[in-house]
Order: sequence, then C-alpha cells, then structure tokens
Amino acid sequence: MKFTSEQCLDDGVVEREFILDGIPGILWTPGSASASAPARLILLGHPGGLHKMYPRLAARARHSAAEGFASATIELPGSGDRPRSAAAEQARADLHRALAAGGPVDDEIIDRLVLPLVDTAVPEWRAALDSILSLPEIGGPVGYSGGVIAIGIRLAVVEPRIRAALLFAGSFVPLTMFEEARQVTIPLQVLLQWDDEGNDRQMALDLFDAFGSREKTLHANMGGHTGVPQFEGDAGNRFFARHLSGCLSTCLCS
Repeated sequence: MKFTSEQCLDDGVVEREFILDGIPGILWTPGSASASAPARLILLGHPGGLHKMYPRLAARARHSAAEGFASATIELPGSGDRPRSAAAEQARADLHRALAAGGPVDDEIIDRLVLPLVDTAVPEWRAALDSILSLPEIGGPVGYSGGVIAIGIRLAVVEPRIRAALLFAGSFVPLTMFEEARQVTIPLQVLLQWDDEGNDRQMALDLFDAFGSREKTLHANMGGHTGVPQFEGDAGNRFFARHLSGCLSTCLCS
C-alpha cells in the first residue's frame, strides 16, 4: 500500500489517499489514534465511483471518527478510473432498461451484474484490510458499513476479522446469495429506505429474514435512496461501539 496524499481536516481527522495493487482508496484516522491506542476500523462500502461518492463517504468517516473509529474505503472494480468490463456494462444497461420499463428485473440480469462484482471485490477488500491493519495506529475488531449489500454479505461470511456489519439495503441481491445470507452469524443492523425507487423492498425484507444472525435489527425509514435520516449515523456509531469494543487489535491477527 502506497500513500499518495495526506491532509489534516479541520476536526483533526487525518485523511490519506492510497493505492494498493492499482486500486485507489482512502483512509480516515481520528486524531486520537496512535500505536499505543489504535483506532478500531470500519470499512465503508459504497456503489462505486469513489470521486463522486467522496462527499458522502467523507461525511460518514468524519462522523465515525468523532467516536474514535478509523474508516477506509476502496474503489470498486469497473468504477472510477478502473478498467471497465464489457459484460458488466451490458448487464448494467439491461438493468436500467428493465427499471425504466417498470417491470420486474430478471434474475439473470442481477446475476450477471452482481456475482462477478462480488467475486472480484471481496478479495480486494480483504487485501486492503491486510494492509490497513498492518499500520500501528489502526486495529480491530473491524466493522463493515454500507453497500453494495451483496459484497457485505460475502465479507461477513468469509472474513473473520469483521465482527459486526451495518448493511445498506439499496441494491439487488442474486437469489443464490440468500444461502450465503443464512451463513451470516455476526451482529447486523440493516438500513432500509422504504421508498427507495431502485430497490426491491420485498427482496430486502426477505433477505433480512434469511440472515442467520441471532442479533439482527432492521431500521426502516420513509424516503428515497438518498433520504437516510441523519440520526441513523448516531445509531450506527452506537451499534459499532457495542460490538467493536472490548477486544484488543491483536485478537484479529490469528
């Protein structure tokens, strides 16, 4: 991992951009973080386009930093300046046509769009986690917050260093991944916008029902995709404070 820029924001948060194996990312660290008191880490999921998503990601990271959490994110495959996939672009175009037509989205389109993304993105997230946790001022346990929800599902199943997840129910999930959802056992908080114009509400509710976690909470709010109430940020901080406290960073190295 190579850091390419560093700036101290006005609230004392240190923002560092980095490149890892050609993948751009950003790490936000609270001013209180140090080798003797490492900050717990939250991975910030998003739908792609790191530059476009920056204002929202930075706001989420700074809100979490106020509670002592570090946050990190990376660009998704095929987004931003990363190489495009012709197959993914075709699947995305087919999805937009189906949504514009007002009819149901065929499962085959969702599979073509989401499954390759998950298969590629999850190993990249795990590699980023390896590098970030090697920094002395960053420790665990680790949380995952955001979408694409299918990526969060896969990470919750395969990555033991992630101990809690706040999942944003705002994207399609292949039916085959419902079986993976049943394997998720970590504490979950799922955020659902009830009137999200691009989301299948019933699918989101069915997915929540499928999760195997003994502790899972659904926060459903009225409004569209970008209308998440500000108080949900505080709720997310409280969720991670409950589940990412009480374990030293060394417990994640095994």
